[in-house]
Amino acid sequence: MSDNIKNKCSFCGQVLAPDAKRFKGVDGSLICDNCLEFLYDTLLEDTDSLNFTDSESLNFDLTPKMINDKLSEYVVGQEYAKKVLSVAVYNHYKKIKNNLSSNKSIDIEKSNILLVGPTGSGKTLLAKTLAKILNVPFAIADATTLTQAGYVGEDVENVLLRLIQASDYDQEIAERGIIYIDELDKLGRKSDNPSITRDVSGEGVQQSLLKIIEGTVANVPPNGGRKHPHQDFIPFDTSNVLFICGGSFEGITEVVANRLGKKSIGFNSNVVKNDKSEKEIYPMISHEDIKKFGIIPELVGRLPVIAPLEVLEIDDLKKIICEPRNAILKQYKAMFEMDGIELDFNDEAIEHIARKAHEQKTGARGIRSIIENIMLEIMYDIPNEKDVEKCIITKEVVLGTGKPIITKKNAN
Repeated sequence: MSDNIKNKCSFCGQVLAPDAKRFKGVDGSLICDNCLEFLYDTLLEDTDSLNFTDSESLNFDLTPKMINDKLSEYVVGQEYAKKVLSVAVYNHYKKIKNNLSSNKSIDIEKSNILLVGPTGSGKTLLAKTLAKILNVPFAIADATTLTQAGYVGEDVENVLLRLIQASDYDQEIAERGIIYIDELDKLGRKSDNPSITRDVSGEGVQQSLLKIIEGTVANVPPNGGRKHPHQDFIPFDTSNVLFICGGSFEGITEVVANRLGKKSIGFNSNVVKNDKSEKEIYPMISHEDIKKFGIIPELVGRLPVIAPLEVLEIDDLKKIICEPRNAILKQYKAMFEMDGIELDFNDEAIEHIARKAHEQKTGARGIRSIIENIMLEIMYDIPNEKDVEKCIITKEVVLGTGKPIITKKNAN
């Protein structure tokens, strides 16, 4: 081998002078001082852009009102919950900017969020929409499928793996994402009677959730599944992950109403009944009410922000059917347009769909299944008819007593 090849930089190929500065690798490769300087500068640039070493590198300029306005494009109603969420998320990302700043004067603690509302009121949709607005990775988990360490089921840390996967394995981005844990109320004991033992496995999961929700470096199994002693782990810092937990907490309005009612004990006792409506009661839900459902105080304390969602009324459901950016009627109209057909639901049809969903107590979630059932036969038959121009859904179609009004092309 010639001396030139022995003294050549393995990166740029430059032949090095005998007295030139160089770095020699264990395999005999050489790097000249120019290439070392270039690599050092490049590494610094990458670190500044990915690690958020100062507050300016985290670009978050949405105000609470801007967040609320964007939420309203997708979520109808729930004005109080949207306002609570908007402020909480705004403060969360200010907290990240502050705590990553080299000039900070105080550490701001994380404020995770608890969504409380009946089935179909929009808890999951709100969490998903927030992640979409903020352009951060999002992961969702059902609390009832999680287990504490040593039990058959899914480890709590696997939820963090989903967030890493959602960020395309960019851990820096994942550690500023949002995790939504649904059905939190199902982890509590089945009764608020203190003499009844809490569900042990449910309390174990609550204990497992404590640290990752508060902020810790968790060991995440890179391939998911159960952890074992000889496995490598991904160290994942949850300090800047926003956790949003949700639950229906069925019967919580009664708990709040009882707490608000003034009672006195004795022969001349007077019981003053609470006369507030359900909509007035929801914003009054407190952490004490949540504890009544068997959620341990330590976990309740790590969810300082409560965003209550109200039961959706018929007028709310009618708006949900038509108004949001991704409303289900707009989705069906788009599908019919692909076949060159105009689809329309008249006002009475929309009214009866909303009433059905309200009667079934399934909220917005039930709207899709109702419309799917209504449209099944129509979507089966109409694509075979090449001369259909317009299809109108009436209340008779919704009630199952009639067929849609069909307009043919070139009809006189």
